[in-house]
Amino acid sequence: MVLSKLLVAAASALLLSGVQAQTNKPAEIKLGIGTFLSGPASVFGVPAKNGAEMFINDLNAAGGIHGVKLTPTFIDEGIGGDKFLSEYRRLIQEQNTKLMLVGVSSGDCKTVAPVAEDLKILNVMWDCSTEKILEDNRYRYVVRTSADANTEMVAAVLYLLRTKPDFKTLAVINQDYAWGRDSWELFRNTLLALKPDTKIVAELFPKLGATDFSTEISRLQALRPDVVLSTSWGGDLDTLVRQAAQRGLLKSSQFILPLGESSLERLGDTLPDGVIIGALGDHYYQHPEYKDDAKMKNFVQKFKAKTGAYPSYPVFRVVSGLEAVVAGYDKAIKANKGQWPTTEQLADAMHGLEFRALTRPVKIRADGRALQDQLFGVTKKVKGTPFSLIDKIVLYPAAPITAPTGQKSVEWVKTLKPEIMKDPGIKAFPAISN
Repeated sequence: MVLSKLLVAAASALLLSGVQAQTNKPAEIKLGIGTFLSGPASVFGVPAKNGAEMFINDLNAAGGIHGVKLTPTFIDEGIGGDKFLSEYRRLIQEQNTKLMLVGVSSGDCKTVAPVAEDLKILNVMWDCSTEKILEDNRYRYVVRTSADANTEMVAAVLYLLRTKPDFKTLAVINQDYAWGRDSWELFRNTLLALKPDTKIVAELFPKLGATDFSTEISRLQALRPDVVLSTSWGGDLDTLVRQAAQRGLLKSSQFILPLGESSLERLGDTLPDGVIIGALGDHYYQHPEYKDDAKMKNFVQKFKAKTGAYPSYPVFRVVSGLEAVVAGYDKAIKANKGQWPTTEQLADAMHGLEFRALTRPVKIRADGRALQDQLFGVTKKVKGTPFSLIDKIVLYPAAPITAPTGQKSVEWVKTLKPEIMKDPGIKAFPAISN
């Protein structure tokens, strides 16, 4: 009789435990995603929205995350910083959104990071590249899932020195806001550490969203620098490149565009061969290691069929953010013995997470920064393709070109030595055959 009662009690406890686990599991995961849906940056942000929707639809069709579907709400970063922050708060405080993927603008990410920490909401920085957010503060609820400006700018300098080692002079033309200023500081400090005889002849910072670069182009034509750097992106970069091409500047100076991959298809045949192009990470639909990978091929084909264009790096980066969220839930649920995790448990699981999206695997360090390898190459016109492809690709491993935890990147890059250019992890690929 006693044994029977014990068995009934045990069974009831197991049943209650199962009910509680199910009760903890939400009916849906409300997800806020920040991207540019209006303004000149929408040429960058709308493809990312399309990629996110495609990924989420496929994920939900397969059952979601452990049986829970994602319900996304997109916030337009084009409405301005104050309005964007207001919308960010509204999703969290009025709609009970527990998970945010924000965002594209480095300024927006700087604004929302402390808010997410204060509200105890996981914020995944899927794109914005300023390294200072996670170097100047230690966050529990804020992580990034793609490389930041430190890794990107060091790789840019290494590829420039590999491709055109004998240049003497360099000018920069960047958007005048956090990303434009921060990326230039990192590039300059890295370059002067590895090639201290470089002469910086001009530092030009047109306003964000500028539509006329004639003044800057005229000055660059007069100075005739060996190299012109621009870390601009989106519609600003498209406009700059078109105006520079019309005046012959792209042929008189070596251009290096670390964010140029996202503009290639839109620019068509505007770019001459030999312009140095980066892809912010190793995000490229013609990735030499993954272009024939089944997961990659399927995604590229579906995206092209859906939008009429090939996925560019913002699409890859938002998918990386979403893949990281899926992997983070997997890790947190496993650590929680199969039960649905709290936001705190999910946030903790994101630190130290390793995952793979469409290209090489990524690791999120304990400080929330992502280690992601970098892809650089040069433009090449290929018969049958209406826009330039990336040729002479080199992949740079992230760890050797990223500041160690606890160090400030802008100072750390000053300590780099020329030996870094011979790191055994660097992998070069043959030129494209026409």
